Amino acid sequence: MDNKLFLFKGLLLTQTIAVLIYTFVAFQAEGVTLFQVFLNNMAALNWSGQFNLDFSCYLTLSGLWIMWRSKFSPTSILIGIVAMILGIIFFAPYVLYVLAKENGNLKKLLIGIR
Repeated sequence: MDNKLFLFKGLLLTQTIAVLIYTFVAFQAEGVTLFQVFLNNMAALNWSGQFNLDFSCYLTLSGLWIMWRSKFSPTSILIGIVAMILGIIFFAPYVLYVLAKENGNLKKLLIGIR
């Protein structure tokens, strides 16, 4: 396997595990207050809110990319929405899945059925 592809897969796996662990710890400490805190930070017009807005834009872009690469099929729309909500916890495993499905072909990963 190509070293760069191996490193990319390792990065995706590491990100997924790290965010899952962090999410578990935050959930234990704070409960299910994510959206309230997220929106309150944005309403405060501070740096935390700026980060949240920027992050929301990345999540939207990743979801739209998922939809676009499969020509906005009903399944891709559902998967894209889930990716926008769950972030890297869903997106990284999705990319790993597609990478395996496309036999490591990055062009097919990026452009899908186009």
